[in-house]
Amino acid sequence: MALTDMTVRNAKLQNKAYKLTDSSGLFLFISPAGSKLWRFRYRFENKEQTFSIGPYPEISLSEARSKRDDARKLLANGINPAQQKREKKEEKANSRTFEAVAREWHKSNRKWVDTHAIKVLTSMETHVFPTLGKRDITELNTRDLLIPVKVVEAKGNIETATRLQQRITAIMRYAVQNAYITYNPAQDMSGAVSSQKSEHRPALPFDKVTELLKNIERYQGQSLTTLAINLALLTFTRSSEFRFARWSEIDLGRALWSIPPKRETIEGVKFSERGSKMGTEHLVPLCKQAVAILEQIHEISGEFDLIFIGDHNPYKPMSENTINKALRNMGYDTKTDICGHGFRAMACSAMIESGLWSKDAVERQMSHLERNSVRAAYTHLTKHMEERKQMMQWWADYLDANREGYVTPYEFANGNK
Repeated sequence: MALTDMTVRNAKLQNKAYKLTDSSGLFLFISPAGSKLWRFRYRFENKEQTFSIGPYPEISLSEARSKRDDARKLLANGINPAQQKREKKEEKANSRTFEAVAREWHKSNRKWVDTHAIKVLTSMETHVFPTLGKRDITELNTRDLLIPVKVVEAKGNIETATRLQQRITAIMRYAVQNAYITYNPAQDMSGAVSSQKSEHRPALPFDKVTELLKNIERYQGQSLTTLAINLALLTFTRSSEFRFARWSEIDLGRALWSIPPKRETIEGVKFSERGSKMGTEHLVPLCKQAVAILEQIHEISGEFDLIFIGDHNPYKPMSENTINKALRNMGYDTKTDICGHGFRAMACSAMIESGLWSKDAVERQMSHLERNSVRAAYTHLTKHMEERKQMMQWWADYLDANREGYVTPYEFANGNK
């Protein structure tokens, strides 16, 4: 006979466990310790199995029957209710691991360019997930969160450790915002990583420009290397923006180089998909001298996609060390005197010191990130292209003026050549 509410309520404890049977496989299991548990017995794939519904009186007789009926519907569709319950429980547990929340946080950052997003996730997979990935996020404290950070710091990778600390803090903040935890223990990691002074790329003082230009002119290396150095000096783009350049980006007729946010990947070449670092198209007006150099380079690599082809394989780019190696062969220490990236600082300083050009035009040409959102919107809409064209030509002419003797940017700007 089917159970009644009174029968269930009045069920007494006995010395041994026993059960009160309802209908269609439902029964109430009563233990000597006093617990009363609803269970559903069924057969699945010719094996008898039991599905735990829950305790009485938290779950009433009518609720137990409803859950039994739900389980029977699953069986009718070929689904094992006990297995499904286990899987849901595991899924729920996994959704609260640090790694699961971290991946959720990572996916929510839609402003990142693909290359940066990959870099962030890779750093977490390498340094953090092996230690914290499977941990329940609600159980993590400040000391736990510091473990992977301190391991990286101990290896002397201070910059990486600092970034990991920032990312872990952001993940835990995300967990608070989504009600996974109530307090962010990562906040107390502040100051845990030793500070490291930022290392600025070396750039020559202006009074050494004439010597540099003469050394480049006397350089006896490969012609493409010399042309690349001269073009890098005139355009002062970042290394990956420069080295992975394609001919399809160059419009000699308009004297314009358009660096895309992302490039087609070259198989076997790390980071070859990198374009403009800021993630938006970066325009580089080409001065007359730059156009002339590109015309010479076209005679060397014009039949290929890449502008700066490799020594041994024209389908691979010039080595990332080519320009700096050439500078070292000229007698410069690329850690203290000048390096390829240092051309950017030289150009930026000269343009500012000349007093001729607006800060917005200079910053736009340097492809620097404007952190003020209002100014960022303004400079994005106003590209200052006409001013930048004149500015790039001025920089090239200033370099030419220094080939025979040193002249300051201010003097050149004011006609005191």
